[in-house]
Amino acid sequence: MLFASLWVGNSFILVFKEVIQMALTIYNSLTRQKELFTPIHPGRVTMYVCGPTVYNDSHLGHGKTYVNFDTMVRYMRYLGYQVLYVQNITDVGHMLDTGEDRMLKGSQREHMQPMQLAELYTRHYLRDMDRLNVSRPDIQPHASGHIPEMITWIQKLLDAGIAYEVNGSVYFSVPQYKPYGKLAGRRISEAQSGTRIDVLEEKRDPADFALWKKASPEHILRWPSPWGEGFPGWHIECTVMSIKYLGQPFDIHGGGVENKFPHHECEIAQAEAATGIPFANYWIHNGMLMIRGEEMHKSLGNYVTLAQAFEHWDPMVIRFFILLSHYRGPIDFTEEAIEAATKGLQRLTNLWQELNRRASNAAEGELSSQVKGLVDHTSRSVNESMDDDFNTPEAIAALFDMTREMNGILAGESLSRASLVYARDFLVRFVGDVLGITPPQETKQGDSDNTAGLVELLIESRNKLRQAKQWALADNIRDGLLALGIELRDGSDGTSWKCLH
Repeated sequence: MLFASLWVGNSFILVFKEVIQMALTIYNSLTRQKELFTPIHPGRVTMYVCGPTVYNDSHLGHGKTYVNFDTMVRYMRYLGYQVLYVQNITDVGHMLDTGEDRMLKGSQREHMQPMQLAELYTRHYLRDMDRLNVSRPDIQPHASGHIPEMITWIQKLLDAGIAYEVNGSVYFSVPQYKPYGKLAGRRISEAQSGTRIDVLEEKRDPADFALWKKASPEHILRWPSPWGEGFPGWHIECTVMSIKYLGQPFDIHGGGVENKFPHHECEIAQAEAATGIPFANYWIHNGMLMIRGEEMHKSLGNYVTLAQAFEHWDPMVIRFFILLSHYRGPIDFTEEAIEAATKGLQRLTNLWQELNRRASNAAEGELSSQVKGLVDHTSRSVNESMDDDFNTPEAIAALFDMTREMNGILAGESLSRASLVYARDFLVRFVGDVLGITPPQETKQGDSDNTAGLVELLIESRNKLRQAKQWALADNIRDGLLALGIELRDGSDGTSWKCLH
């Protein structure tokens, strides 16, 4: 037996929930086919997803990736699995095509220390994910905090003869690892090093990739190692952090499709060449987000951060828009598509609110067989859709069918409280717990007035703290209100606020 939460009135209660019989299938990028999901340990799932490089604000593409993986985690927990979810923070070693470390480039842009920059944008990332109702990972390791483990793993690869040191840098010898390319379906001859970093003369083969890079005199991010002062390559970070917290092998490795090659390919090579043990059993790749049919790039003028998007659209609308497309496919962000998502979400929330409103005043009575049949049928449909490689668009289509039929039932007869609660609680369990759409809040006028007065009082206190240059305490008030769904905006005419839900 497991505990699950139900939304009753304006509070959660705990109820017992039987573990659902599981028939989840996942498209495994490693085998290029759908497979029945069989975890290594029955009832438990170990999952790693590549996290952001925190050198700038998160954009809509990050939103798509982490909403999709969050929904997968939510659904597996809904099925009764105990999920250990690890998602890293990259704050060193992620190289641009020019060979520059993204963190150094960002620190130069912002005139900050690299770790100061990392802290700032990690906070921004978590703030944006909170607004999208993306659950925090169980473990969120920072790459810079795992340098000793990376050095140890690199030494394993040197000892195995699959890596070599030259001029203070260490490289993985791709030609010596014959399975290289099995994830992306590429031959070694196609693995050109120019994918991420220009070809270096010191490499033995153009396809070889860096495990450890010697730090140039001006390079700020540097650590001591047996090969001299330097910093880790990007790929080694995820290999080391995932195995440290999940073991080898673990169940699921996820990330954006743009990272399949070379990043994920290199992760596999580093892990398996050192131990001879499979790295991860299932590989899940999230599709790209497009802006009116084009990839998002600053050079094209179509780069949209999540913070910018939230100025125009409710975060729950953006989350719902993302889930209207299958995670593996691309999704095209247009104002027309967002408007359609707004209307679709409103249909669901209108029913949710109407059921809640009627349940508070309805008479006691038996559960309607018509309502029970509709809800049970919808429950089976959404489970079947989600079991089919997390097919959220099909699941949402089933919810729309239920909404249409339920509205017809509500228009034709008075239902008992048991019937209304039965339908409402299903929406809470699936729309709220699985899809991650937060329940609409209904407040009385008196509650609204009290809230406004309290927020104004906190704004006044925050202003006094800012005048006293107690910035950390002032930021705590702002961040605390944001966590409660109230956003503060500072302008030339003072501080304004609005409810986000």
